[in-house]
This record gives sequence, structure tokens and C-alpha cells, in this order.
Amino acid sequence: MDSSMDGTRSLRRTKEEKKLLRRQIKASHTLLKHEGISTASHPTKHLVVSNGGLGNGVSRESLLEVLKEGGTVESLLTPPAKPYAFVTYSSTEAGQNAYTLLNGRALQCHDQSVTLYFSYVEKGVSLLEDFVSPEEELQLLQAVDWTPHTDDVTVQKALKHRRVKHYGYEFRYDNNNIDKDKLLPGGLPAECDALLQRCLADGHISVLPDQLTVNQYQSGQGIPPHVDTHSAFEDPILSLSLGAKTVMDFKHPDGRSVAVVLPERSLLVMKGESRYLWTHGITPRKFDVVPVSEVEGSGVMTSDLSNLTLSRRGTRTSLTFRKIRHIPCNCAYPSVCDSQLLSSPPTVPVAEGDACRLEEQYVHQVYEEISSHFSSTRHSPWPHVRDFLLSLPPGSILADIGCGNGKYLEINPEVISVGCDRSANLVQICVERGYEAFVSDALSVPLRSGSCDACISIAVIHHFSTQERRQAAVRELVRLLKVGGRALIYVWAMEQEYNNQKSKYLKEGTAGASVEMMSSDMKCTEEQNVTQPRIHIHTNRTAFLSQDLLVPWHLKCNADKNKGAGSGSTNGPLENMSQGPVFHRYYHVFQQGELEEMCCCGGVTGVKVLRSYHDQGNWCVELEKTHGNSS
Repeated sequence: MDSSMDGTRSLRRTKEEKKLLRRQIKASHTLLKHEGISTASHPTKHLVVSNGGLGNGVSRESLLEVLKEGGTVESLLTPPAKPYAFVTYSSTEAGQNAYTLLNGRALQCHDQSVTLYFSYVEKGVSLLEDFVSPEEELQLLQAVDWTPHTDDVTVQKALKHRRVKHYGYEFRYDNNNIDKDKLLPGGLPAECDALLQRCLADGHISVLPDQLTVNQYQSGQGIPPHVDTHSAFEDPILSLSLGAKTVMDFKHPDGRSVAVVLPERSLLVMKGESRYLWTHGITPRKFDVVPVSEVEGSGVMTSDLSNLTLSRRGTRTSLTFRKIRHIPCNCAYPSVCDSQLLSSPPTVPVAEGDACRLEEQYVHQVYEEISSHFSSTRHSPWPHVRDFLLSLPPGSILADIGCGNGKYLEINPEVISVGCDRSANLVQICVERGYEAFVSDALSVPLRSGSCDACISIAVIHHFSTQERRQAAVRELVRLLKVGGRALIYVWAMEQEYNNQKSKYLKEGTAGASVEMMSSDMKCTEEQNVTQPRIHIHTNRTAFLSQDLLVPWHLKCNADKNKGAGSGSTNGPLENMSQGPVFHRYYHVFQQGELEEMCCCGGVTGVKVLRSYHDQGNWCVELEKTHGNSS
């Protein structure tokens, strides 16, 4: 009897654990889809708390009280208006304990109850308060000699907004890089040794830095938003604040921003995304808005207006420690990586052979590699495409040219649907789902002319790299249609903001700093090669700066990469998910009017445009075949 009851309780716990795991996975997918936050598959001391943010009514104080049950909280970041928070514990063991103990914890906030879900993350930025003692702070400040020197042991400069001093290697502000062949004698000050050995012992760095930049800011001074040059320095970067506190602003290219209070004697550790992708800067001003109380945590600014006050800036000295890079950077953020941007990206093709080779490398091969992950992200049909398909009379023959995972082949069960795609792996997914599909190039479809009542081409033609090949793809669609048949074409629009509304692709508040930086890089490249402009790497979730570009695809994969690909689901165990390599897909984004013009010219005959429209960042046309067959 007792044994039976124990078995029932065990079964109940198992069901609850399964339910919790499903909700954790859902929360993780939501973070990735809407916020671009990738969770880690292994335990870390850093966790993201879904549902536990200011955006859904959870105060920092009430959240911190719960988090302390898991162990010693090192820092807590609560981004304004976001329904999640980031917590860093004192150790990985404490993080594991909190993950196990607090997952699924119900928290009462005002008149509502919220359930907290935890996932591990690789923390990009950490702030360690009181990392040095007041005595060490004084010793380090005294070690920096600001009196002018004529020797070349250090390099000292007075900049517009601050004065700087370099040890080990000079940072050149004219080219934002290091002269790696010019080692300054003397190395780093001996007073830094104990500090750096502590960073090494605590795991903040794996090798000792060999370059130090000392910045001194008077009240009212700051530094523009920037990303430390990838080709110059390794990961991570350490910054020690001495003398006075300040507020540092971090901004992601998609517009997310976080203001962090850097107290005196605190150490800022920037790793991964925060080192390579987020800009950081200090706005020039004499007063900062800061929290009233110095409570536990990182000092991250929140939207709690009742807990803010003004703080007068004093003279702040920062010591930034970095390790010189001696090989090109191969990070996962090529859109802002000077090593990868300078490695001669492909040119816009002119000849047919060049276009075929470009598309083979940057379209066909890429889709074969990312097919499973790509399919898992393609499950919701566009409403206007659905309406078009449902408008077809029963018994109509439909051809989906470039059908991907076949999501449009099942919309209208009363029509005869067939799909084709250049990717054999995507066609295999269609077949496993029970759809009629075959492998074919969109420029030469093995179907009889005039055999289809309708054709759709959704997000396909923008992958062709010349005007002639794009027009040929339209002619092939028209060839397949019967007289009176209709075709619907979708291509990516350069205008991601239309009628004062941003597309879903553009997140709210697209960052301007990264856009300006990329624009400058592109202008420089184009001036060097005017006849054959380079195809530039696009920064995801930002406005398009040119029509021909390479768009990064950050592959998420699991241990069995292609197993179950036909299901189109990522609902496997969370611990199997991992960050894979970055691939680049070629796109030609269309300007307003370009698609309509292409459908009426360039040898496309016997067709008229029924309507054209802008749909969530895409230009779209519906065509009707009026007579004859395009050859």
C-alpha cells in the first residue's frame, strides 16, 4: 500500500517535471524569437529569469528576495519594460542550485501571481563591485603618472573629451587599431599584477593582458558609443573604475539598450556578445540619474522612477586591460567584425557564370546546411498568401515554386498542389509530411507550359543575383500558367519601414550607431571598387543599407542534426540545443516599384499586374496571364 502510494507520488512528480520542462523550452524559444537571447545547454552561474521582469510587474526587490534562496547573488539586471531579468550567482554551483530550487516558483506581485522559469545563459557582461579595496585603489591611481614624458615607455594623449595613457602597446585613434610590431618598453605597471592575478584565479580571464589603456574623465566628459576593434583585441575586455562612479550605456544593433551604474572600485568584464556586438559609451554630462539606494546588484538602471536621484560626477579614472590579437578574428558577429569584413566579400556578379557560382555558395549550399533549423522557423503562413490560396476554385492546379518546407501546400485541401525547391533537404521534409514535391531550379521547372491555374513564388526571386535571372524566374512562372491563371510573388523589400510603420523584421528602436558604422565601411569599400561593388554583410534586425547583401543565419542545431527534420519542430530536450556556425544567404532586396516594373518588362509578356502591395517588409504582386506562353 505504501509502495503504491510512493509510486503514485513519483509519477505525479514526473508529470510536473515534464510540464515544467515544456514551459522552460517555450520560454527559451520566446526569448530567442522575440529578444534574440540564446540560452545555454550547460550549467553556468548566469541565468535568465522568464516572467521575472519589470515588464510584467515584478519589482527588483521582490525578485531579489526570491533569488537569494538559491545562493549568493552577485548581480541582478532588470531591463526596463522587459518581462525577464538576468541574475549572476557567486558560482556555477549556486546557479545550479537556484535553477533546480526556483524553477516554476510562483511569485505574488501586487494582485497577480507569476511563475518564474529559469534558463542558463553565457553572460556577456559582468560587474563586480568592490573588486579592489580603497587602499588598492589609491595605489593604482598613484601608479599612473600624468606628468609629461619624453621617453617612449608609455604614450600619453590629451583627447577632446578625456586624456589617455597607453601601456604595452599604443592604441592608434587614427585607424582604431594597434601597431602590433611596436611593443612599448616597460610593459604594464607592476601595481596591476595582484589585480590581474586575481582575475586569472577567479576565471574572468584565461591569459594575462598585455595592453592597458588608462582614461581619465573630468566631470562632464565621456566617450562615444563604440565596439572595441575585433582585429586588435581578444575576448574578454576588463575595465576597472577608480575615483568616481559613472553610468555606461550599452546598446544592441536591434535597439535594445541598458544603462549600467559603474561604482568606484568596480570591475566590468565584457565577454562574447557584449564585447563583440553591443556598443558601450559614456554620455558627456555632469550629473547622472542613479538609484537612490546602493542595494545589492549591478546597479543596472530600471524603470522604477521612485528610486532615482541625481549624482554629480567626479573625476573618474578607468583602467582597461586587453590581450592583443595576433590572428584574424573569427567571431560569430561578422556584420561588425573588421577581420571578416576586410576578408574580401564577394562582388555583385555581372556574368552568368559568376551569378551561378555566387548562388551556389550563398544560397543553395546554405539552405542544404540550415534546412532543419530553417524549417523549424517556418510554420505560420502569411495571411495574404493564405487568402490568395483559399480564393482558388476547387480542382485548381497550384504550383509552389520554391516551396521550402511546404507550409503553403496544405492551405487549400480542395486544390491539387505540387511544390518544388532547389534544396533536396527541404524537399525531403515536404515528402515526409506527405506533400507532393520535387527538386528543381526555379528557372527551369519540369512542368508542361500552361498546366497550372495558379503559381506562387514566396521569398524566392530575391535570391537570384542578377536582373536577368530575376526576370527569367518571373517568365518561368508565367510559362506555367494557363491563360487567366494567376501568380503571387513575394520578395524582400528594401523599405522595411512603410507608411510610418516598421516591419516585424525591424525591432522597435533600430540602433543608429551600428548603421552609421556599417555605412561608413561600405562607402569606403565602394569607393575602392566602383565598377564591381562588394556585397556587404548585413546586421540582422537593422535597416538595409544596400540592395545586394549577405544576411547572417545563426544556426541552432542539436545532437541529431537532421533526425526528425520532417516534423519542423524544435521541441526536443533543451539541453540538446546548441549554437552552431554562422551562414550567409545572398539577397537582392527590392525597392518600391522595382518588382512591378520587372513583371511588365524584360521579356515578360502576356501578363498584367492585378495588384501590388507592401506586406510586412515585402513587396508583393499578383499577376494574371492574359495570352500566349512566355518562352
